[in-house]
Amino acid sequence: MTAQLTSGQARRIALAAQGLGRRPSGTVTMRHLQGVLDRVAQFQIDSVNVAVRAHYMPLFARLGPYDRALLERAGNTAPRRVFEYWGHAASLIDVTLQPALRFRMAAHVDEPWHAMRRILADQPELPGKVMAQIAERGPLTAREVEHEQERTPGGWWNWSDVKSALEWLFYTGELTSAGRNSQFERRYDLPGRVLPAAVAAAPTPSIEEARLQLVRRAAAALGVGTETCFADYFRTDRTGTRDAVAALVATGELEPVGVRGWDRPTYLWHEAARPRKLVVDALVSPFDSLVFERRRLLDLFGIHYRIGLYTPVEQRVHGYYVYLFVMDDGIAARVDLKADRATSTLQVQASWLEPDAPEDETAARLAAELRRMADWLGLAEVLVKPVGTLSAALARH
Repeated sequence: MTAQLTSGQARRIALAAQGLGRRPSGTVTMRHLQGVLDRVAQFQIDSVNVAVRAHYMPLFARLGPYDRALLERAGNTAPRRVFEYWGHAASLIDVTLQPALRFRMAAHVDEPWHAMRRILADQPELPGKVMAQIAERGPLTAREVEHEQERTPGGWWNWSDVKSALEWLFYTGELTSAGRNSQFERRYDLPGRVLPAAVAAAPTPSIEEARLQLVRRAAAALGVGTETCFADYFRTDRTGTRDAVAALVATGELEPVGVRGWDRPTYLWHEAARPRKLVVDALVSPFDSLVFERRRLLDLFGIHYRIGLYTPVEQRVHGYYVYLFVMDDGIAARVDLKADRATSTLQVQASWLEPDAPEDETAARLAAELRRMADWLGLAEVLVKPVGTLSAALARH
C-alpha cells in the first residue's frame, strides 16, 4: 500500500531537504556552506542587484548572516567547491557534478545557435584564436580578449563575434569560468586550470548514468516531488528523467507516496528527514531552489508566485523583486525589497500577508529577519513603505 503524507508533512519534508530551519548558532564557516551545497547542489545566478545578487541569498536564508567572501572563495579560488554552468539555469553548481554535465556540454558542439553557426562558417579560425588567447593570458573577460572586431550593431545582447565564440566555448566545456569580477563579468579560463584535478580527471559517465546522478541529487534536494519537479531542478529531459525515476524506485532510493491534495504521482527520497516541527524564519528570493518549480510551490504552500521584474508594471501584484517569508512550515508573507545603498536603507517597497497567517506574529518575526538582512548587507535602516496588507503591522515592529 502506498504511504500517504499530509500536506503539512510534505511541506516540512521539503523545507528540511532544502536545509531550512538549521541555522548555526555561531560563526558561519566553509563547513556550513559545504553542508548547504551538499543539500541543494546549486545556487542560481542572476544579474539583477536590487537588494543582493541571487546566488548570495540562499545561504543567508539557510545560515543567516555570513561572510559573502566564503562563496567567493568557493567559486573563485582553488580548490573550488562550485563551478559555473547551466543547471536549473546559469548557476554555481557543486563541482563534483561537472562530469555529469559533460553530456550537456557535448550536445552544444552540434547545436550552435544561429549567430554562432554564421561565425563558424565565416570565421572558422576564431574559436581557436580565442582559445589561444585564454591559454596564454587567462583568465580573461570578454573585453580583455584581444580582437579587432567592433561590437555588432542592433540586437538585444549586442554581442561581438568574440563574445559569441567565448560563450559557445563555455557552453561546450572547452572553457569554464574562473569566477566573476566586480562588474559581474565572467572570467573565462581553461577547465584544467579551474577544476579540481580529481574532477577534471574523473571519467565521463554515460548519458543515462549522468541523468541518473542529476535526478538523484534533485530528489535528495527536494525531499518529495513529482517527475516534473525532478526534471525541472537541473532541466533534464522528461523521458530521461522518467527512466531515472523508475531506476531509483527500483533501487529503493525513491518511494512512491501520496500527498493529500496532489493529483500527480509523487515520490519521497528514501533518506528525507520527516520533522514533526520546524522553526524557520527565512527570506527566499525568486531564484531560490525551494521555488524553482512553481506548480510544486502552489501544491505545497498554496502560493501562486511569479517574478515581478519579468512582468509588465501594470500586471504586477506584489512588486518588482519579491521575496517570500518562510515562517516555520508555511509561507506567511511577501516583501518587495530594495537596497538603497546611497541612503544605507533596506527599503520594503511593499509587504503582503498571506491568507491565514497570523498578522502580529508574522510582522514581528519578519521585522527581525529584515533587520538581520539589513545588518548583513551593511545597511543602517529598514524603511517600510505603506504599501500592502502587512505594511502597517510591519512598520509598528
